[in-house]
Amino acid sequence: MKLLIDTCVLFPTVMRHALLGVCRIQGWTPLWSERILEEWAHSARKLGPEGEIQARGEIALLKADWPNAIVSWPAEMERQVWLPDENDRHVLAAAIAGSADMIVTLNARDFPRGYLREEGLDRIDPDALLMQTILDNPEPTAQLADDILQVANTFQGGGWTKRALFKKARLPRFAKAITD
Repeated sequence: MKLLIDTCVLFPTVMRHALLGVCRIQGWTPLWSERILEEWAHSARKLGPEGEIQARGEIALLKADWPNAIVSWPAEMERQVWLPDENDRHVLAAAIAGSADMIVTLNARDFPRGYLREEGLDRIDPDALLMQTILDNPEPTAQLADDILQVANTFQGGGWTKRALFKKARLPRFAKAITD
């Protein structure tokens, strides 16, 4: 399955690591565009002066880890698709150009399922996608959660529990599922 990953899912670190980890577990192909990656770098500025620098480093690593994930499309494709927010049309164009099956986003309002279905796409939020994975592959997904927790505690001085970490990462159902 091919998944177009929206900026709002790539930028939170824990969410990104969880989603890319389940892509590896499930054998799914993540997709994004240069514009999506640039939006991530731009959004990281709100973390302070080093935010964008760190994001660009993470983007370089992402490109090295997933060299076939970047999609491009002819400029006219963006003008031919419609979404309520014209600033999101590039995401839909990228999904179509990459032959994605789904768009992974937190932004349900601006990606109405009816419009996406007209293009042969669906939308899923990251929490639902992670829940699907924990049901399909519980052991490797639980190990992934443990690994992410260990890294978070290493870099942030400890103290996180799985439930708290993934809940803070806006993955509440996944947080509950991996701790029950």
